[in-house]
Amino acid sequence: MAVPKRKISKARRDSRRAANIKMTAPNIIECPQCHEPKLPHRVCKACGFYHDKEVVKVQ
Repeated sequence: MAVPKRKISKARRDSRRAANIKMTAPNIIECPQCHEPKLPHRVCKACGFYHDKEVVKVQ
């Protein structure tokens, strides 16, 4: 079995691990009813609509 010849530094090890945990910004869309920004596949917080139906009463 192969054995590393030199110790891998903490910076090299951590930079390799950090490449897999990049954060992405959430995809924000416009509500078709009230045109407020909202997350996709969720009820709009401003008007309470989801797929052209009022799901939640908003005051």
